[in-house]
Amino acid sequence: MSSPTVGDHVVSRLGQWGARRFYGYPGDGIGGVISAVGRAVEAGEAEFVQVRHEETAGFAATADVKFGGSPLGVAAVTSGPGAVHLLNGLYDAKLDHVPVVALVGQTATAALGTSYYQELDLVRLYGDVAGEFVFQVTKPEQVQHAIDRAARTALERRTVTAVILPSDVQDLDAVLEVPDAHGFTHTSAVPGSLPGIPRREALEQAAELLRSGKKVAILAGAGALGATAELTAVADALGAGVAKALLGKAVLDDTLDWVTGSIGLLGTRPSYDLMRQCDVLLMVGTTMPYTEYYPAPGQARAVQIDVDGTRCGLRYPTEVNLVGDAKLTLQALLPMLAGAEPDPGWRRDIARWNTAWREWGEERAAAKADPVNPELVVRGLSSRLEDDHQIAVDCGTATSWFARDLDLRPTMQASLSGTLLSMGGGLPYAIAAKQAHPDRPVLALIGDGAMQMNGVNELITVAQRWRSWSDPRFVVVVLTNRQLSFVAWEARAMQGEVPFDAAMDVPDVPYAGWAGLLGLGGRRLEDPAQIDDVLDEAFAAGRPYVLDAVVDPNVPMIPPHVSLDQLLGTAKSQLKGDPAAREIVVEGVRETIGAAARALGKHLPGT
Repeated sequence: MSSPTVGDHVVSRLGQWGARRFYGYPGDGIGGVISAVGRAVEAGEAEFVQVRHEETAGFAATADVKFGGSPLGVAAVTSGPGAVHLLNGLYDAKLDHVPVVALVGQTATAALGTSYYQELDLVRLYGDVAGEFVFQVTKPEQVQHAIDRAARTALERRTVTAVILPSDVQDLDAVLEVPDAHGFTHTSAVPGSLPGIPRREALEQAAELLRSGKKVAILAGAGALGATAELTAVADALGAGVAKALLGKAVLDDTLDWVTGSIGLLGTRPSYDLMRQCDVLLMVGTTMPYTEYYPAPGQARAVQIDVDGTRCGLRYPTEVNLVGDAKLTLQALLPMLAGAEPDPGWRRDIARWNTAWREWGEERAAAKADPVNPELVVRGLSSRLEDDHQIAVDCGTATSWFARDLDLRPTMQASLSGTLLSMGGGLPYAIAAKQAHPDRPVLALIGDGAMQMNGVNELITVAQRWRSWSDPRFVVVVLTNRQLSFVAWEARAMQGEVPFDAAMDVPDVPYAGWAGLLGLGGRRLEDPAQIDDVLDEAFAAGRPYVLDAVVDPNVPMIPPHVSLDQLLGTAKSQLKGDPAAREIVVEGVRETIGAAARALGKHLPGT
């Protein structure tokens, strides 16, 4: 048996950190590592998922961690163009605080500095996305330290790190035992202890503040996932209502009367009212950035729980910051909340707001559309989701309908590019969810713009791998409106401009037909009367299935509080000759804004 190489050492050392799944695309710059992964695969010690583009390797490595497949994501790509392609997926991990290690190939050491083919200054290029730790290995003796530090830093800081490996170094004999000599360091592959509980004095201070509230609001984010029981108990003790940041949508059942759903521009009216009428705010595992959707400055006293103290007090002036694990901190806080005396009418108000919102949602979904209303399609998905479903969502109008119309339960998992908000992440996320849990069904909700960006290519990855999944259910819903409709709405509402057709229009592509060519199931939906039949067929298919739903791009996305500026901006664009103006005015205002006005009456005192 030949001696292990540097590539073998990299792979085995990452395995000691729990990273055994590698997403990537081969090339000569990373060839030694890919060969080592291949040997580990043959030995049953690793898994390699070849995607169609390095960017999607970054997305998938991020999603693998988000969906609980691995404690540490790993992407392995070649030098030069591969390294550049990977960046967007890595920035998704960085901004959503997901631990990912990038293994990046580099030109051979003898050619460095010679302006060689595909030579880039990768240390500088990765200096931002992997700013906590980026290192170029030049000797086998450095591997253990580099991998241990990259893995530890990624896990402890919840961020991206990078190890750059010149092609010739990867094939050198590994140094498995670092010399006991001056100039060498000896490291450990043991993770740090998990975050704990804040000190008792801080908990008592927070409890006193929370007990003082009569109308308590809780905002829960991704950091609250896994703490459903504890969050529910604290909310009940305080008589609180709970709104959810987008990445925390699965933490509580969307159908509960005191859960107001998503918050922000794509959120619900009850979440907006909850924040604007509360007197105390508890933030759990979130730094949702839209400050206009928090309580008004000075309106509410606030407590924040976060595993990272540097993220406390960033969005709202908190009085107490509890740095610790959300689940453990809520457990410790709960007994101290005895004696709270919330306003008994607070939850009744929240339930009334929710009823009005749901009625408005039904009216929105039933509104006339050409040909199919996207909200009607997404609402049809809710009743078909099983308790163990995993949902991957792309960015665009699909995000809006996911946030408002898809009811989730805590047994499910759902995620997307939450802070970078990058198009193109939906299908890589879905693939990673399935690789993480091949026995669980997956739903991907994607717009046609994102589907054309990289989804049509990653369907090839689905076709390549689906027979290895123990549960082949993998439904891809493409909302085909032949337009970058989210961007078009931004142009109307924010710039007051008519959307520029050459920039906004998206070619009509037969996604279901493409799926058929790949040996997958698929069907195009153009008749709203067929929604139930097509959805039933998709969810019953014994193989991956692409539902190509042709939906109306002119169904308005109305913010939870429709600002005068946005209404005037849309009107201004219509006066400039927006070709969609008539449909937007006649149907959008009558059916959507009109429904909102009718529902609004149920928010008012005495109604």
